[in-house]
Amino acid sequence: MSERKEMSTEARSLLAAVLCLAVIALWSLIYKPPPPTTPRPNPAPSNPAATAAVGSVPVTVPIPGTHVPAPAVRASGEERTTVVESDLYRVEISNRGAVVRSWQLKKFTDDNTPPRTLDLVHADAAQQSGGWPLSLALDDPQQEATVNNALYVVTTSPAGGNPLSAPASVTLTWSDGHLEVTKVLKFDASYIVQAQTTANVDGKPLRPSLAWRGGFGDPTAYRAALQTQVFTSVGDKLNTLAAKNLGKPGQTTVRAAQDGAFDYAGIEDHYFAAAFLPPFTPRGDLGPAPIALTGWTFQHSTVGSDGKTENETLLEIAAGPPAPGPLDLRLYVGPKSIDGLKAVRPPLNGLVQFGWWGFIAEPLFYALRWLYHYVPNYGWAIVLITIGINMVMFPLKMKQMRSMQKMQKVAPEIKSIQERYKKYSMRDPRKAEMNKEVMAVYSREGINPLGSCWPMAIQMPIWFGLYRMLANTIELRHATWFGWIRDLSAKDPYYILPIVMAVTMYLMQKMTPTPGMDPAQARMMAMTPLIFGGMFMLSPSGLALYILTSNVVGIVQQWYLYRTAPPPPKVARGPGKKK
Repeated sequence: MSERKEMSTEARSLLAAVLCLAVIALWSLIYKPPPPTTPRPNPAPSNPAATAAVGSVPVTVPIPGTHVPAPAVRASGEERTTVVESDLYRVEISNRGAVVRSWQLKKFTDDNTPPRTLDLVHADAAQQSGGWPLSLALDDPQQEATVNNALYVVTTSPAGGNPLSAPASVTLTWSDGHLEVTKVLKFDASYIVQAQTTANVDGKPLRPSLAWRGGFGDPTAYRAALQTQVFTSVGDKLNTLAAKNLGKPGQTTVRAAQDGAFDYAGIEDHYFAAAFLPPFTPRGDLGPAPIALTGWTFQHSTVGSDGKTENETLLEIAAGPPAPGPLDLRLYVGPKSIDGLKAVRPPLNGLVQFGWWGFIAEPLFYALRWLYHYVPNYGWAIVLITIGINMVMFPLKMKQMRSMQKMQKVAPEIKSIQERYKKYSMRDPRKAEMNKEVMAVYSREGINPLGSCWPMAIQMPIWFGLYRMLANTIELRHATWFGWIRDLSAKDPYYILPIVMAVTMYLMQKMTPTPGMDPAQARMMAMTPLIFGGMFMLSPSGLALYILTSNVVGIVQQWYLYRTAPPPPKVARGPGKKK
């Protein structure tokens, strides 16, 4: 028998390699692997109480003792802007930070020359301060900075359009696999936006607050930053905090937290407001729990305007839920129109503050607006309402004129009495005797010494009420009269109305009898037109128009009185007169 030849080591290695390749090839033909599954963020737990719905966005609340999968990484690769607009507004939303970069109100213009569509967002201030409207405020500053600089994935409804026409919704989501944020903004045809926000870290809910940062209102208005203030309402009591009352020059960001339940809270300037409101329940009522104001922030920023650099105090405000969890609120961003604010729930008309003179200012406003429907010019409406007020007061003015004519008749007798007592000081008891004699003369002639003061006493509250109405109602903002008067709520740019008003006031003085007035009083009265003219140089031109019209009507009325009933001749009676 021949001896079997042994295989070499190289041959055995080659054979093993061939057999391994054959097994692998055969296994790949026989075994088919299952299709890969994509992990879903925030899987719904079996316990329905563990999920709280915020609009269409499910918010997963971890169940104690269970494992919550980490959220999937979700971020955009580039910055983009989504625009939502209606007949009232145009809003630009950036996916970097899921913030608003522009919020224009189409029916209003700024104070710029020439005027432009009003934008409530101060872009320069926001860029310098690093904060924009609808940014998030979190308890952890590092987390806050992360979510406000992240690139969110944007989903819109209806899909595909840009700009979107309201009604529309914009959903912005972002996650780094650890921290996760979702914002849903729903716009309709009104000035109210629904805002729903969730923020979680490793499945654990945070307390996200929605903030308005970077300034607010008309940035071109006179001393715009000083007109800004934050407001809160508790139990229908409105509280305000103005920017001018905060901070010190050179101070940086300061936060003042104020936890608690509020009816509403927000930020405003003279004519516009952004108010955080509680949500509606499915029944349409207000939610059971008001929003909680987590705090306001102010900081001093160097903001350039009109080529000038100045230090301004920028007020900010943030509102959030009272405890960790989803945030659901409504946001009113629009004009402080009395009727429009009354229609909001809860009503916001308290933001239009007339002060002590509200009982006069508000009826004057409604009367003025009623006239505006027939004479579509607020300047001429002011002229008509002034004529109406003076005609109503004409009987009282007639009594005033008659009283002054009677005082003019007895003026020599009163002067004679005063001459007899002028050697006595004011503290001398004999001065009381002089007053008794003077009052006896007035009583004999049927004169009321205060009768001449009543028309002025009635006019003054009307002036104050009209001033408050002109300065606080947005309907009068940028309302034109004619010619050079382009804004009845602002001063006359050429001071023509105050000057003419002072001249007519001087003419009225010359036509009005001033019996018994000593030289010092006469000099003071002569200065009154100049004083009033100076006062109204910086007052709303609508108020100067009212007083000017009232003066012209008064001159016509006095001329009529003198023509129809001239003053009676003087009678020489009483002590000190020769027969």
